[in-house]
Amino acid sequence: MTFDAQKVRADFPILEREVKGRRLVFLDSAASSQKPTSVLEAMSTYYETINANVHRGVYEIAEAATNAMEGARIRVGRFIGAPRPATEVIFTKNATESLNLVARSWGAANLGPGDAVLITQLEHHANIVPWFQLQAEKGFEIRWIPLTADAQLDLTDLPRLLDGVKVVALTAMSNVTGTLTPVREITAAAHDAGAIVVLDACQYVPHLPTDVANLGVDFAAFSGHKMLGPTGIGVLWGREELLDAMPPFLGGGGMILDVRLDGFTPAELPAKFEAGTPPIAETIGLHAAIDYLEGLGMEAVREHEVTLTAHAMRTLTERLGDKLTIHGPAEPAARGGVLSMAVDGIHPHDLSQVMDEHAVCVRPGHHCAKPLMKVLGVGATARASFYVYNDTDDVDALAEALADAASFFSF
Repeated sequence: MTFDAQKVRADFPILEREVKGRRLVFLDSAASSQKPTSVLEAMSTYYETINANVHRGVYEIAEAATNAMEGARIRVGRFIGAPRPATEVIFTKNATESLNLVARSWGAANLGPGDAVLITQLEHHANIVPWFQLQAEKGFEIRWIPLTADAQLDLTDLPRLLDGVKVVALTAMSNVTGTLTPVREITAAAHDAGAIVVLDACQYVPHLPTDVANLGVDFAAFSGHKMLGPTGIGVLWGREELLDAMPPFLGGGGMILDVRLDGFTPAELPAKFEAGTPPIAETIGLHAAIDYLEGLGMEAVREHEVTLTAHAMRTLTERLGDKLTIHGPAEPAARGGVLSMAVDGIHPHDLSQVMDEHAVCVRPGHHCAKPLMKVLGVGATARASFYVYNDTDDVDALAEALADAASFFSF
């Protein structure tokens, strides 16, 4: 199953524009993807026809808005293989909030002195900092799964690392090296050790067929804006029995069953974790984004990215030779469509700025993964990331821009 990336590109209005007299080449989808017309129209239609708050009004458009949002919840759940979409899918404002919810709710209720949390050295700060914040209050230990030379997880010492661990915080795909981690293997070992697994699936769900039940994890977090959807909408999936036992994360309207002078009773799932007015239009936009991706086929999305990544790694290496370093696994099938690059003698910010003169959009920086940067021995990288609207023409433009930058700084 394949698709035509050039035809796909036509569905994204922003990709029609020019920058500095050149065609826009957007290679920063790992940060935030572009949006197809169908997503923009779905959100506009909500505002134009059924704009009303949900779960409260009994008038027609309020009920229509509620039905649209709850329909989006079911759609999201089915997309990721959730066994019980109606109760296990929690809408948040982004994946960072989702991961904080787990740490502050499940973690605060279950962790204490003598316990340990195991984190991989690939993690984004959103799957690190909340555990450090909680550690300061609860006094548990934090351990790390190290990396091999090619940025794979080194599981040699996993049994010892898991001893006494209650939580494993794990990315499914690194946003820096593109490393695909052995989620099922780690999850099985974690469960045998009595630990739960909290999966950062931000870079995984938009790019590969996802089945959370098959992966075996206990929680999974991802964001709409990395998968053709709008900003301001994140998802937390969790096993129903865990979510049901957890205390609410935020308090206010919508998350209560009753409020009294002597306390309150929280609502049932999923409302218990959705205090206040939710991102209604954004859930509808996410629904449309999933419809678009499923129209392409997630197997085809993955096949396209592996092919494009292989072409990019080969083309860039041929063009720049030993001057270029691409961090992460050498085998395209072992990684996502993310290339974190370094060119000898050129700071990533300078590199990216010169590429912008070619209208090539890449992201310089530490990518919210400073522990990983230290392991790689760099302060930053220039990261190019591919998605459904990219093709070999974009790779060629990237190669030309990189070569021009290398030439510009060779003096």
